[in-house]
Amino acid sequence: MHFFYKVAIALLLAYILTIVLHQPQWAGWCLMLCLAFLGLGFRQNSFLRGFSFTMTILAVVSLALYYPQYFIGIGSFKFSSLIVPLLQVIMFGMGTELSLKDFAAVLRMPKGVIVGVICHYTIMPLIGFALAKAFNFPPEIAAGILLVGCCPSGLASNVMSFLARANLALSVSVTTVSTLLAPFLTPLMMRLLAGQFIEVRWQAMVWDITKIVIFPVVGGLLFHYLIRGKFKWLDKAMPLVSMGGIALIIVVITAAGRESLLRVGGLLVLATFLHNVAGYFLGYWSSRLLGFKERDCRTIALEVGMQNAGLASALAQTMQKLATVGLAPAVFGPLMNTTGSSLASWWHNRIPDEGKVGESEVSDTRTSARSEV
Repeated sequence: MHFFYKVAIALLLAYILTIVLHQPQWAGWCLMLCLAFLGLGFRQNSFLRGFSFTMTILAVVSLALYYPQYFIGIGSFKFSSLIVPLLQVIMFGMGTELSLKDFAAVLRMPKGVIVGVICHYTIMPLIGFALAKAFNFPPEIAAGILLVGCCPSGLASNVMSFLARANLALSVSVTTVSTLLAPFLTPLMMRLLAGQFIEVRWQAMVWDITKIVIFPVVGGLLFHYLIRGKFKWLDKAMPLVSMGGIALIIVVITAAGRESLLRVGGLLVLATFLHNVAGYFLGYWSSRLLGFKERDCRTIALEVGMQNAGLASALAQTMQKLATVGLAPAVFGPLMNTTGSSLASWWHNRIPDEGKVGESEVSDTRTSARSEV
């Protein structure tokens, strides 16, 4: 057995012992270290590597649940104020990985992009609305589920498409277009579906998404052509900053909403799981019924099911409802990475009927670090 797994098992036994002996001051640390070492073990396995970042997220989340006071702020400074700037940095990083070739790809496969974007902005918001009603969550928790469903697809979908032997070019195109349309479609869908749960200030949300998404992405695109490659250390640092930013965002939200999360946590995890999996299922079969090839169906399934949970978290912060509206995004992020990695790994071992993924797509992975997001 690998060293990391042995340590993880020992720490798990220590965690159980602290629970039995009623020593919560040590339980959180044991659980965190157990998950961290498990993640390190996963990194050594090509099949499980995709889950390593998720285990890291779960490790720091466990600390936030046990010791929330350390993740709320220092003195008068609140860590929640870092969420928007961190997401802007992450979106800037997305922009640096784009090029005009990505936009040209939209013109080469308009049908796939149009269907992918339409499925994304109809299936996920409507499923979110149905789940919010069915589970009868408090209004602001329900609005958080809808907010996740109304956001564009996330960067992780590109990596999962590559791992799933799907159409990577189509994946990047759908992610890019859905992101650029977010300032218009996300507030519109929230106004239509979430207005009965919370007040949705349409104009304010349009401006917030523009500041959080569009400006940083455009800045990143300019960076790609004007500066990229001139500072090698910066190119390598951006993916790490993005991963760290995502982890910090989730931890801060977990700490801020700990009480609400403990109250509705089990049901919220179930609702977000159903939301995520239904997105995969309906995205796949919608495109299948429209006659798309297997690789394109896999792509649209992942694009529909995987959301930009970080953007949803940032919007919850701008709405001053991080501890309630922000909970669903905090749960959805790690969950979708787990399910997405599992689905991509399953598909990876099943070569599509059209044949193997072309070399041009394999070389277009953008950056190896993105596979961790």
